[in-house]
Amino acid sequence: MTVEATTERVLRLLALLQRRPSWTAAEIAAELRVTDRSVRRDVQRLRALGYPVHAAAGVGGGYRLGAGTRLPPLLLDDEEAIATAVSLRLAAGGTVAGAQEAALRALAKLDQVLPARLRAEVRAVHAATDTLVGPGVEIDAELLVTLARACRDAVRVRFRYAGRDGAESERTVEPVRMVTTGRRWYLMAWDVDRGDWRTFRLDRMRQTAATTWRFRAREHPDPVAHVRRAVAEAPYRHLARVRVHAPSDVLRELVPPQVGRVEDDRDGWCVLVVGGDDLDWLALHVARLGFEAEVLEPAELRQALARLAHRLAAMAGPALT
Repeated sequence: MTVEATTERVLRLLALLQRRPSWTAAEIAAELRVTDRSVRRDVQRLRALGYPVHAAAGVGGGYRLGAGTRLPPLLLDDEEAIATAVSLRLAAGGTVAGAQEAALRALAKLDQVLPARLRAEVRAVHAATDTLVGPGVEIDAELLVTLARACRDAVRVRFRYAGRDGAESERTVEPVRMVTTGRRWYLMAWDVDRGDWRTFRLDRMRQTAATTWRFRAREHPDPVAHVRRAVAEAPYRHLARVRVHAPSDVLRELVPPQVGRVEDDRDGWCVLVVGGDDLDWLALHVARLGFEAEVLEPAELRQALARLAHRLAAMAGPALT
């Protein structure tokens, strides 16, 4: 067998190992149409290239691709290569500190080895796409990695946290999941000292360190729903519920999740739940939606809307006839 044929077979073996967690030698031999002995030789070739291929003996045993001490070359199919390149272009304008430069370096490497036909497709997607992203807060990549590992390994994390008033406090938490709105990053975690589920903004965390204290997983609320509720409602002095005559999916396009929560209702209506420290701002926010609306609570919001209507009428002046 030629060197080219052997190399092609080893690459096909690598693709199999990346496709699913475990393969038996017999399954690999059948897929590649070779003998078990050839499978063993090809596994050794992959190991020599730096791929950590683990083998388990006995019933249910087989080969699996593990995590190595160094990053070996990756084998991507066409769809994976396009998705990776597009994602790297988006990451180049993201909110993770240092990620923009790293993403551009990785994109340059990938672009260099992409076949011409795939490179053309990636550039076509990029040329036809604009990203509409508001100003965000940069997050240190090391912080993301620390929290991600703590979530994965179920270990407690300690950090100093700055509240809305700027006062800092020591916190010890059991992290569950990070959630990003595109502008900010949040951590949902069990606050050990306060004994409840809390949401923490990553840009307010200081001196973050994972401990060696492992915790047992608790039943927890849905992280996305919990963070959405905390971000849109909990921090504010006033919480408004407004019934809006509009389909819920239409209103969700106008109201980002970090601003308010949209609940389904009946007969073409939905309910907007939105928080704010200023009732006049809430009144303006509701009025600018442009739909028929009914304030459910608080009553003070109706008064703020009346004041807004009076001011707008005064600014408009006498009606033209």
